[in-house]
Formats: sequence, structure tokens, C-alpha cells
Amino acid sequence: MLTRINHSSLSETQTERESLEASKVVTKAAIQELSQELSQEIHQEQTSNYVLDAQGWCPQVQQLPSPNFGPRPVGMSVSLLVIHNISLPVGQYAHNYIADLFLNRLDCSADESFADLKGLQVSSHFLIRRTGQIQQFVSVFERAWHAGVSHFQGRDGCNDFSIGIELEGSDNGPFEDAQYTSLVTLSQTLLRHFPIAHIAGHEEIAPGRKTDPGPYFDWLRYQKALGPWHWEAPTLF
Repeated sequence: MLTRINHSSLSETQTERESLEASKVVTKAAIQELSQELSQEIHQEQTSNYVLDAQGWCPQVQQLPSPNFGPRPVGMSVSLLVIHNISLPVGQYAHNYIADLFLNRLDCSADESFADLKGLQVSSHFLIRRTGQIQQFVSVFERAWHAGVSHFQGRDGCNDFSIGIELEGSDNGPFEDAQYTSLVTLSQTLLRHFPIAHIAGHEEIAPGRKTDPGPYFDWLRYQKALGPWHWEAPTLF
């Protein structure tokens, strides 16, 4: 049997094909969106139970003990949380150079921008990678070397009474959703355990010398997600 295919039927077939292709695109986009939401939910669940042990370490995160730390002054309580950004080289995130820097094993010949870092001994209590992964380098009971020459509300030497959190990033671009999720959950854990009265950027405690966490850090988003906080005297330590 010979079937005649006229222009009208061809147009209808083409329209059906286009509609099918469009639905595939929509379906693919929906699947990707659902996958991202599920990934964020899983990440949130994984990071919702941070605790601190009796030595001031968080068992749920990667621990990379840095030699760059010292004791806090006797009787000094933690009352300040400092937010930083860092990337080595600036704006590049596919390396472990930050950890290498904090562990005093950075190969300063790996990039010409590292020349000024030779012999530098610094650290932070925590680093949040672009994926949201948290790395801890110094016990929260110890004095990490993250603030440098600093001043806050009439007090010098912010390292003595602060905890430092580095976000892998720069002043030149936004941070990742997963980083905000980890930052909020980690911050809430620290706020439960210490009488932290203030949260500040590095730029606020070292004005004119530092600019991080930079213009792309969304303080309002962080504040809203963090919510009000109050210190609960811990029973663990």
C-alpha cells in the first residue's frame, strides 16, 4: 500500500519531533535541578551534626594538623569569629596549595606568585573548599596564625581571642552554595560552644591591609541562614 505523505503531514511530524526534543531538554534540566537539590540535601545532612571533641577538633571533617599555632593567653576566651578568603594562585581552585601553605610544605617554585610566600608560617583553624569540604588545621582551643596584625573594638592581636575560617575563593568572584552551607553549620557549632559575640571579616580587623572575604561574600545571606545565636555552656569540655 502506498501512503501519501503531504506537506501538512510533514509539518505535523516536524512539530511533533520539535516538541519531543523540547520536552527532552526540559526533562534533562529538571533532572539536573533535582540532582543538585538532592546533592545539597545530602550535603546538609552530612554537615548537620558537627561536634567538637575534648581536644578541640571536629571529628566529621578532614584533620590536617598544622605546626603553625600557639597557646592562647591564660584565661582568654574566644569571642570573635573571623571570615577570610584564600586561593593559591588567586582565583584557581584545582590544587592543594592552601593546605600545603598551612602545613609548611608549599613548593614556592610551583607558581611565580608564590615567591612572597617563601618562609611564611600561617594557618587557620578551618578551610572550606569550593565543594563545601571542611579541613581543620588547628584545634579551636589553640591560637591559629590567621589574623596577623589586627585590631577589633579596642583590642589588638585578634588571634588571641578568635577562630579563623578560610573560604577557598577570592575578591573577584562569588562563593559556592556548598560553602555557605558548610560555613553556616560550622559557625553554628562554634557558636554553641564558645561565647562568641561578634563575627567579622578579615578586612574589618585589618583595614587597609586586608580586603577579604571581599565584595562577593554575601553577608546578608550568611546572617539570615545563621539566625540568632546564644552560647550554651558545653558539657563536653
